[in-house]
Amino acid sequence: MMLQLICNPRRITSNSFYFATLVLLGLAVAGGTVSAQEPVRLKRADSFLGIHFDFHAGKDCTNVGAHTTPAMIENIINLVHPDYLQIDCKGHPGWSSYPTKVGHPVPGFVGDPLRVWRSVTAKRGVALYMHYSGVADDHACQLPGWAAINADGQPNQRATSLFGSYTDRLLIPQLRELATVYKVDGVWVDGDCWAAVRDYSEPALKAFRAATGIQSVPRKPGEPYWFEFLEFHRDAFRKNLRHEIAEVKKASPAFQFCSNWSFTDHMPEPVSAPVDFLSGDFDPENSVNSARFAARYLVRQGKPWDLMDWSFAMSWKDKKNYGPKTAEQMQREAAVVVALGGGFQVYFKQKRDGSIYDEQMPVMAEVAKFCRERQSLCHHSEPVPQIALLLSTPGHYRKIDSLFGRNNHEANGVLQALVESQQSVEVVGEHQITGRLSQYPLIVVPEWDYLDLQFKKELTDYVRAGGNLLLVGPKTAALFKPELGVELLGKVKPAGSVRIVKEGEFTVRKSESQGVRLDAQSVSFGTLAGTNQTPAASIKSLGRGKIAATYFSLGLDYRDAPSFAVRNFLNELASQMFTNPIVRVEGSADVDVCLMRNKGKLLVNLINTSGQHRTEPITKSIVPIGPLTVSIRQAVKPAKVTLQPSGEVPKFDYAAGVINVTVPQLKIHEVVVVENK
Repeated sequence: MMLQLICNPRRITSNSFYFATLVLLGLAVAGGTVSAQEPVRLKRADSFLGIHFDFHAGKDCTNVGAHTTPAMIENIINLVHPDYLQIDCKGHPGWSSYPTKVGHPVPGFVGDPLRVWRSVTAKRGVALYMHYSGVADDHACQLPGWAAINADGQPNQRATSLFGSYTDRLLIPQLRELATVYKVDGVWVDGDCWAAVRDYSEPALKAFRAATGIQSVPRKPGEPYWFEFLEFHRDAFRKNLRHEIAEVKKASPAFQFCSNWSFTDHMPEPVSAPVDFLSGDFDPENSVNSARFAARYLVRQGKPWDLMDWSFAMSWKDKKNYGPKTAEQMQREAAVVVALGGGFQVYFKQKRDGSIYDEQMPVMAEVAKFCRERQSLCHHSEPVPQIALLLSTPGHYRKIDSLFGRNNHEANGVLQALVESQQSVEVVGEHQITGRLSQYPLIVVPEWDYLDLQFKKELTDYVRAGGNLLLVGPKTAALFKPELGVELLGKVKPAGSVRIVKEGEFTVRKSESQGVRLDAQSVSFGTLAGTNQTPAASIKSLGRGKIAATYFSLGLDYRDAPSFAVRNFLNELASQMFTNPIVRVEGSADVDVCLMRNKGKLLVNLINTSGQHRTEPITKSIVPIGPLTVSIRQAVKPAKVTLQPSGEVPKFDYAAGVINVTVPQLKIHEVVVVENK
């Protein structure tokens, strides 16, 4: 019955001998027959470097496999030496690019291309993962009862229903087929959390009413119970994810599962499903900043993780493809991830017949060499707590109108302003930091207008015990009025141009602002121009610590149009609170600092972020910066200081508990390694 409902009657173009061979091979693999000569493949938890290929196959694909040869795959492995390959098997259109028995195959195949990929990768000891579109499936949405229903009563054209039969009748059977018949190592499920939508189907509404007791269903933001409706669907996605993983692992316990962008900055919350690793593909329009934010969050999620770069730049707005990135551009984008301990992969397109563009692999080989030079030093390293930037789970979910969307623009802007002031910053959620706030000399809360009351108390207790808390934006400040010692004057003014006076005058163009009156114990920091000396920010001692706030927002403005004045204002304010960081870097503002520790070594990662990487889609070359002076606080004189991966021994001195190191030049990424034994 299942095959009759979901299989296309236009079957694979091949002969009866091929089908008999496929069945026999499938039975042999499903039965566990594995060649004794196959080398052991790395689990994803131990993997560092991979390549992702996909082409979102469609009805135009009539000869998939025609040019998928063992030689093509051998060439990839020989040039790049990846730990894993990740290839297409079903994209968002819903057509499968391998001869599936339980799904919707493309119109035509030449042989079985997936069998070729598996055979070669197994022989070479390279893991093989599938790119599989999960919630998003255009074809499945055409079948009765499988699509989510929009608020207007019409079926969604891409998002499947979490309350229909799609998961049990297609997704789970197909992943089981991949795991047991083809013996692939795992799946990278694309189009999953970020593709999930609100569902107005009868089964969904019935479940919502039963779970909540709410009878009136909201249709748009602002209506009663809107947040409850979103939360219900978020929980439905979590339950669905746990269900599909459990069912697939019943058939193949070793099968490794990732839901793209789940439990990342798209879905910033504790990991609540038994995924084997976390991953996501960062923004091809602004890759450096996308990687900066996502990597800093993932490093504290307690799961193996990697991030995917795009090998080409494009615009989401007009779908313009700017062409392939240079090796240097991808090396820098890799450095942002590698410096924070993560794994790295790059996405290349497959042709419409499923083969790859061989001419692109030499560039990937250059990127791979760069990454491998840093693997033993950086992979699985952990941050040394300095500044924590809060990515609030309840704040985020009350702010967005999608289920799981990356609408962290204000927080991302604040992060950029801090890291471009050479601060070492982590992006943390409440669950990642609760119970250990005291490890961080400074915590920054960036423009959240809602915080859980218990966590707000924990933040206040942290300050009273000697911590330092910086609140950015008037709505965030309003949550801590008593602690700040402020009286709010009037209402928050909506986003507009705000002029700030602080050692000169500057304008923040996309800013909300709030007039305040300070008590006698609070100290003003700058003023809002055009007012009667209304503070732009304030600092106050609270217990043994300090609490500060800005009464204007700055994240969106800095994200879209970075300015020295805004960055300097925030950094000066932060420096009033965080007076003694472990690392200071002088010589250039175009360097990211990531303070990490690995295998007993202190790692000061320096990344050259010069140039217009925000606005220029293709970076032809990166101009070296330097010399840099790196000052590192340490109680004892180091036994050894080196620059890695070059192995150079730099000039340094040690006096009054500080190591001063000179880095003559920073091309893309260097690590100052401090060893005490």
